[in-house]
Amino acid sequence: MSAWDPDSADGGLDPKAFKGVTAVVHLAGAGIADRRWTAARKAEIRDSRVRGTRALASGLALLDEPPATLLCGSAIGWYGDTGGREADESWPAGSGFLADLVRDWEAAAEPARAAGIRTAHLRSGLVLAPHGGTLGKLAPIFKLGLGMRLGPGTQYMSWISLADEVGAIRFLLDRPDIAGPVNFTAPHPVTNSDLTTALVGALGRPTVLRLPIPGLRLPASALCVPTPALRLALGEMAGELLVSARVLPRRLLDADYTFQHADISPALAYALT
Repeated sequence: MSAWDPDSADGGLDPKAFKGVTAVVHLAGAGIADRRWTAARKAEIRDSRVRGTRALASGLALLDEPPATLLCGSAIGWYGDTGGREADESWPAGSGFLADLVRDWEAAAEPARAAGIRTAHLRSGLVLAPHGGTLGKLAPIFKLGLGMRLGPGTQYMSWISLADEVGAIRFLLDRPDIAGPVNFTAPHPVTNSDLTTALVGALGRPTVLRLPIPGLRLPASALCVPTPALRLALGEMAGELLVSARVLPRRLLDADYTFQHADISPALAYALT
């Protein structure tokens, strides 16, 4: 196995490592929500995606026998805040740190596309995996009965199960007719309030909270982490948790990809099994 250092002068690519390779799947990048966003952390998030992708795409373009396909990680951050409107791959870029990042991230793969390599950008939503990402952070809190919606709870969250993230990648590897942006989201986005209720149910927690006030019972999704508290705790990153992104996988559906988990409750049950 060859090591890859995208910061090296030659992009860190060993041409011999690609002998006989027909497709490359590139998903590298520093975690978006791993730490608070300082200026240095934002630069690390950006460089790990833009510089890494540019190095890989440029290196592949110079190969005597380049792979036919490059599937390159991307994100629905491209769309910014869509409110309650449904967005598909035809939508223009939004605004904000993540939208700007994704625009430059996808542009960094241009050398590969220009060299005739089929290049697809995998615009992933919230990937439901039990031991990582957002769900990995939320599940322990909800297991303690402390789960709450974030801010107003009306913001849409576009998600995809890990099984479908992998399944859609495998699907695209066998579809040489599909290039450009492809939304990796389930067909039914949910609001943060709905996600809260579904996660409480998937973990077997009470769907109604009994507060220490006689006779007062509230749905789990009725309690929230106030927006000011989120901004105090997370800084600029909090704004991305409050953005409403109602993103549909139009190109996957048009290509007849069959989702293993189209609805949130079965997807959470699968992820938490």
